[in-house]
Amino acid sequence: MTAAATATREPQRAGALATRLHTILADRGIDPHATTAGEPPAEPVTALELADARIPARYRRALADHPQVTDWADEIARTGRKGPGGAPGIAEGPSLLIVGPTGTGKTHQAYGAVRSLLAAGVRLRWEATTAADLYASLRPRQGHDPERALWTLGRCPLLILDDLGAAKSTEWTEELTYRLINRRYNEMLPTLVTTNLPIAELRKAVGDRVASRLAEMTERVLLTGADRRRHPAAR
Repeated sequence: MTAAATATREPQRAGALATRLHTILADRGIDPHATTAGEPPAEPVTALELADARIPARYRRALADHPQVTDWADEIARTGRKGPGGAPGIAEGPSLLIVGPTGTGKTHQAYGAVRSLLAAGVRLRWEATTAADLYASLRPRQGHDPERALWTLGRCPLLILDDLGAAKSTEWTEELTYRLINRRYNEMLPTLVTTNLPIAELRKAVGDRVASRLAEMTERVLLTGADRRRHPAAR
């Protein structure tokens, strides 16, 4: 990315975050522009509220309620490395492979797990992407450094990799998936992977090298039921 493009993007991100923060304060009945003397300071905006600026709107109130997912979040929060302020952070930890048919709440559980960690006070840097968006973002193009983007996803403390196996598989996508999963496997970094493919089909889609690492690094969470998007009563 060129310096000019970076300079343009950073103010846009800052502006979007400022807008979201103002919305949060307004929802609390706090005027973000008020400076009346003698008023108590505004209640600090929590890490969870800050994260809502990055979480897709549909999942900003997501709650993880599957026992395996909540147990995972509890373990990450309990074993996290203490930071300078005493709050736990993420160093190493287990991963989850959340499997189920379309519409059974896999993405909901993944974002709910992130929100649970933030609500528990865990210091957390995280990234989220779908497999299709991952491959699109890593295609070579002018002014973009795909290696840096892959490095960021590979080394972030927590990653949501959504809809693995949904995109068309090629030798190129298989290699990228391997590089990402292998880095996180080697560093033992917590990863939340979702897929609607049965395990045998997932192996064919991502290759033996990726499937082998996922089998060792993740606990499998199986979701069942009707497609909640087609049958809202199933929620």
